[in-house]
Order: sequence, then structure tokens, then C-alpha cells
Amino acid sequence: MELRTLQYFLAVAREENITRAAALLHITQPTLSRQLMQMEEELGVRLFHRGKQRIVLTEEGLMLRRRAQEIIDLTVKAEKELRHEAEVVSGEISIGCGETRNMKPLSEMMASFRQKYPDVSFHIYTAIADDVTERLESGILDMGLLLEPVEISRYRYIRMPLEERWSVLMRKDSILAEKERIAPGDLAGVPLILAKRQSVRNKLENWFGRSAKDMRVVCTCNLSHHNMMDMVESGMGAAMTMDFSCDRSDLCIRPIEPELTSGCVLVWKKNLKLSLVMLRFIAHVNEALGKE
Repeated sequence: MELRTLQYFLAVAREENITRAAALLHITQPTLSRQLMQMEEELGVRLFHRGKQRIVLTEEGLMLRRRAQEIIDLTVKAEKELRHEAEVVSGEISIGCGETRNMKPLSEMMASFRQKYPDVSFHIYTAIADDVTERLESGILDMGLLLEPVEISRYRYIRMPLEERWSVLMRKDSILAEKERIAPGDLAGVPLILAKRQSVRNKLENWFGRSAKDMRVVCTCNLSHHNMMDMVESGMGAAMTMDFSCDRSDLCIRPIEPELTSGCVLVWKKNLKLSLVMLRFIAHVNEALGKE
């Protein structure tokens, strides 16, 4: 299967219309239709449901769209790395990250790195650690800014300077808001909004200790402080989250006791030949953090 054919497939999947896709690709509609049919014959699966006004991907088509985009992204990335290997420090560094205060020092290091190497650009992909590590393994991302707990045995890493402290986000009219600190027993029977990652859930359950049996989880979520604030504000429950700045007048955040913290690491794959721009950026981060 040629890269060009995958690009044709992605264009049709995006436009949901062969005529429009053909116009964007600057080829004729019959040529594009023939390419798609040949692809289906080669793969032995049906990729589209064809209607009069639009075409929709089948389950197999949805799976191929994801992999096809990954292949195209990796191809572009490889071309950039090879093109710049013998040139000045330039290229793109792709970093996956979750919601963490350590994005601030990392951003400052990215900015100072670009002052030294203005031909370097960055791509930031925001997701939970499980999604980031999957993309690291497939080679789509160069680095990951991961909030612990996370399995880092497959990676080299730099520990970031800021620890995240767990807290409880609640409405100000909640009885919990009267407390300066929230203990596990205070949350017994309280509707809770928790992180979806199982490793994080395990860490929180350990903090609850004997009170874990009284946890009443009503919702799980991945990312977005904004969405979490909306849910708490709407009366869904209290949310266990990292301490962050909350500007909602009817919400407040209380620290938990005993204190629970999470570290953060910047990781990249072991045993991987790094591009010049990656080597320079890693050295820059180490220098900025006083690790060299």
C-alpha cells in the first residue's frame, strides 16, 4: 500500500465526499473511486458505507484512519529528521503532556531553547499518561511530560521541579468547605469525581485506607480542569484533583490530610537514536534544572 493511497483515503474520510476530496487532491473523481476500490480489494475489507450524499467509514475504515494518520505523521517526522541531520539545529519536537504545573517551567525552557535555536518548533499533544506513552511507543511523540504514578522503566527521564498536591474541589455551600483540610473519613458517602487512570485510582484508594469501602464514585474523567469545575458547580459531587487556581466564585479547593503528592517526569524512549535537536534540547533542560 502506497503512502499516496493512504493520503487519498484520509482525504475522503475527512471530506465524507469523493467529489470534494478529488477536487482537493487535484485528481478526477473516477480515479479516486478506483483507488479506493483497489484499496478495499487489497485489504479484503469494506472501508466505507456509500450513500447518495456522503460516505461514512465502517469500523474497519475507522481503524485504518487512525493507523494511516500515524503512518503519514511518522513519515513526515522521519523526513524532517533526516533532512536536518547534517544541518543547523532545526526541526520539531513533539511532547505529550497532561495537566500539570510543570508545564510552566517546561514552557520557559522551550522558549529559551528557541532563543538559541529559532529554527526549532514544538508540537504539544495534551492527553493522559496512558495515551501519551502509547504515542511514545509508536514514535509519534518524542517526549512525554508524565504525572506519576507511571511506569518509566522503558524510558530515560528528567525529574521536573514541581510536585503536585492532591486536593478536593467543592462548592462553597458544601459542608466540606467549612473544613481547612479534608481527611479520608470526611469523604465517606460523598459523591466523588475521580481520575479515570487506574494507577491514579489505586493511589487515591490507598490514601482512603479503611474508608475506601465508603467511596462513592459518580463520575470519572481524564483531563480538563474547566470540565471538572463545571461538574462540581452543577452539583455532581466533589472532585479529587491536583491543586490549581480556581476562579469560580461559588467553588473552593481544600488540601487533603494526610498530604498526598505526585511527582512529574519528562521522558523519552531508551535505546533510540536521538536527532540533533533532541540531544540539544535534553541538554538544555538538564542545564536549566541544574542537573549537569
